[in-house]
Amino acid sequence: MNPFRTLTVFFALLLPALSQTHTGELRVSVRDQTGASVRAMLHLTADSTHVAQSVNITKPEFSFKNLPFGIYRLTASAAGFAQLSRIIHIDSEVPIKLDLTITPQTVETAVRVDGSQTLMDTQRTGSTSYIGEQQIKERRAGLAGRGLVDLVAMQPGWTFEANGILHPRESEYDTQFVVNGFPLQDNRSPAFARPVQADDVQEVKTYTSSIPAEFGHKLGGVIEINTTRNTAQGFHGESSLTDGSFSARDAYLSLQYVARSTTYTVSGEGFATDHYLDPPTVEDFHNHGSSGMGGASIEHDFSDTDRLRVSFSGQHTGFQVPNDLLQHAAGQSQDRASQEVSGEASYQHIFSPSLLGVVRARVRDVSATLDSNPLSSPIIANQDRGLREGYTNASLSGHHGHYEWKVGAEASYGSIRENFAYHITEYQLRGEQIFDPSLPATYNFTGHSPDREQSAFAQDTISLGRLTINTGLRYDHYSLLMDEQAISPRLGISWFIQSTGTLFHASYDRVFGTPPFENLLVSAAPSTRFSGIFLPLHPSRGNYYELGFSQDIAGHARLDVSIFDRRVRNFEDDDLLLNTGVSFPISFDQADVHGLELKLDAPHMGRFSGSLSYSNSVGTGRFPISGGLFLDANAAALLRSNARFVISQDQRNTGSGWLRYQWTKRLWTTATASYNSGLPIEDAGELPDTGFLAAQFGSAVLAKVNLDRGRVRPSATFDASIGIDLLRTDKHSATFQFDALNLTNRLNVINFAGLLSGTAVAPPRSYGVKFNLSF
Repeated sequence: MNPFRTLTVFFALLLPALSQTHTGELRVSVRDQTGASVRAMLHLTADSTHVAQSVNITKPEFSFKNLPFGIYRLTASAAGFAQLSRIIHIDSEVPIKLDLTITPQTVETAVRVDGSQTLMDTQRTGSTSYIGEQQIKERRAGLAGRGLVDLVAMQPGWTFEANGILHPRESEYDTQFVVNGFPLQDNRSPAFARPVQADDVQEVKTYTSSIPAEFGHKLGGVIEINTTRNTAQGFHGESSLTDGSFSARDAYLSLQYVARSTTYTVSGEGFATDHYLDPPTVEDFHNHGSSGMGGASIEHDFSDTDRLRVSFSGQHTGFQVPNDLLQHAAGQSQDRASQEVSGEASYQHIFSPSLLGVVRARVRDVSATLDSNPLSSPIIANQDRGLREGYTNASLSGHHGHYEWKVGAEASYGSIRENFAYHITEYQLRGEQIFDPSLPATYNFTGHSPDREQSAFAQDTISLGRLTINTGLRYDHYSLLMDEQAISPRLGISWFIQSTGTLFHASYDRVFGTPPFENLLVSAAPSTRFSGIFLPLHPSRGNYYELGFSQDIAGHARLDVSIFDRRVRNFEDDDLLLNTGVSFPISFDQADVHGLELKLDAPHMGRFSGSLSYSNSVGTGRFPISGGLFLDANAAALLRSNARFVISQDQRNTGSGWLRYQWTKRLWTTATASYNSGLPIEDAGELPDTGFLAAQFGSAVLAKVNLDRGRVRPSATFDASIGIDLLRTDKHSATFQFDALNLTNRLNVINFAGLLSGTAVAPPRSYGVKFNLSF
């Protein structure tokens, strides 16, 4: 037997499954000098990770769960007792137990909370960003389902294309969400599946370098999400109501009951809007969308060492595909829908104060459809695809001396089905050749395939004073149409100079990226090679390099600077079917992306807080193209070419920033700005004439494109929010917020008439109001 496969089988038998989480747990008890339990208010904060949690404890011990690794300040206060503060390092998944003894207050004292001690993560070895609970709750009321996407896109290295598709360091189709330890490797943009609901999220951490070996498959960027709220005993709830432009309405409700060692949670959310996708014209024809989701979970602590969590969720989203001007005149109506049902279970056991084991399992069913009416032009397309998946993972985490280690394995067993059909109604429109005349007018595809993937990993964080070394090794076996395997080493190192508050870091990541499952069978089928050229879709293999530093600025702000270089074979992208939002996976022979990223983060500067991010990157690829469903008239030449080109996500300059000001104890305002230098237009020299483009998309959209330069013109937006706390106590809060987006009403074009990206227009000036209630 192959030794690599033997290793996988060994891990699969030893550990039935792999925990993918880079978080810890803090267990706190508060007692007086006699040893009696005290009812106290606990505040846990960390400026480096943007965590700020407060809870009233009423039982002997309380657990802060799912804390990102970093340095935290814990403050305990109780009536009649002196306030107590501690600095805690969370750098292990094994729970840390902290027993606090508070003494009676004899003299009135003022406690100064110094955030500088938690501003720098001195063990960070790569580019990571954090989004805290406050920023999530106070996010702008933008397009439906995109609250979390908008926040991630403000981090350095992250941009988004049409329909909220995230691009980490110019990667396409290569973003992995990890929700409560479970990886989601399918596309979570609004055009593919219902995005992760932001109201459910407490903290977010993103990786673009020094990626732990426990993460695999989709490694352009990793978004780690925690939805678990740390609440005390009793009944609690979170709700929000949103109303805004485009007849957009959103309602969310989460109820939680904590009874001794058991936590019960139910939640539901639904929205409707007349502006769901990014349309190809300013008129925004045919763009309604609605969605509903519900979920429930039970978490029970059998003892101090054993915890079980079981959850179920389901969602359905239906939306229209926006028309361009010619399609609207023809009477086109295309509708899409997606749905997902899943069940998850995880079990945690603490073997000793230095050893933790976790086992997880999930089953889910994902499906998506596209329906076109007979008046669709220039093509009638229909689709029905789905994935049924069973997933298991397990890990052992431990610490010993200078070492924080973790080993684990995972396995995924799935089944993919695809039904796709098209009928070309017009090969030409107004004299312009739209489709290759040699294409068959009608095509039907039906296919299914099993998906079998296994992985194993080992990683270690070595802390030697000011020096930190992260090492990791990962093995992957992929079997879905192709059968391939890979060994991926990871290495990160950092050095902290305490006297100057400077952290230097460097990292290397070897990555093995599996092709997306959405429409993979159609893209890989020889029957779709109408040009007669067939190149199979292989997993991508890449080398990521990074150098950088972080600098403490007077204890109030932190500057992060990174330079990076990525070199990838079989670089993933997608081939879009006109403006349907349906795309087919492809890969280029190779690509190189390099750039510079800056972020200035100021969590607390008196009444001000905010951040400023800037990214400069250059991405080039080399033909030929593998996979895809190329129907365009000029597509055949690309399949034969080996030329170099600018990749479709190459947005050279991207900047964003936000500034928050606390006017009074209850009143605050936020200003947000963003700038994008403009995405390229693929094959700009072969675009139809400007008269046809104006008839298709409108002259205003065409004016926002520099055809000579081959790029969309730069875009910029300015947003503002004002919020007021109508009620704020230890147990209850009610907040009203008003948002104004794109205040200058600037017309911003995201993509234009590209073979791989289509045309999309950003929203005009819009407004939103939001009411949040916590109890």
